[in-house]
Amino acid sequence: MMRDVLVEYGRRAVELGLVLGTSGNLSVRSGDLVAVTPAGVALDRLEPEMCPIVDIDGHLVEGELQPSSETPMHLAIYRTTFAQAVCHTHSTFATVVATTHSSLPPVHYNALQLGGEVLVADYACYGTDELAANVKAAMEGKSAALMANHGGVTVGATMEQAFESNRLLEWLCEVYVRGLSIGKPTVLTDDQLAAVVERSLNPPHFPRR
Repeated sequence: MMRDVLVEYGRRAVELGLVLGTSGNLSVRSGDLVAVTPAGVALDRLEPEMCPIVDIDGHLVEGELQPSSETPMHLAIYRTTFAQAVCHTHSTFATVVATTHSSLPPVHYNALQLGGEVLVADYACYGTDELAANVKAAMEGKSAALMANHGGVTVGATMEQAFESNRLLEWLCEVYVRGLSIGKPTVLTDDQLAAVVERSLNPPHFPRR
């Protein structure tokens, strides 16, 4: 079942242009086991049996192919967060913002779904423990992070949630980049964001006639 989820969302990631070639990787957790996409395989060419399964310490438990090089990052997130799924992509606008090494400010209230301002993890070579530590730090208290000169990563309680957060991250980055092309985007204040939270907790009531 875990592997089937990776196949489904791997193909969706390619269809929506969130990854290119063999870039990007996905994983889902069940207990102390993690199914992850394999290294060097395009996400739209996955078959369930191709996806390795590792334990939370990174030991290969099942599968013939090697796990993604970013597996240390996935495992670092699982060890320290609520996450049951991780979605890492190289989507265009998220990567553009990540190259600036500046955080993504809340220019739209939907940023609250990711924890507000999205931080940029310091650059480190892909697949390293250093990058894993940098991403873990940038994601503290949030469900998304940008990776300097690399891409974006999101987490969720399910792969569907992690994937939709990744789509939202890309949309927010696109809004921000396009806003910068015509001026300086206005960033929502803490009070404005707090009002959105309050509104969501106390939606308007429309009485019946």
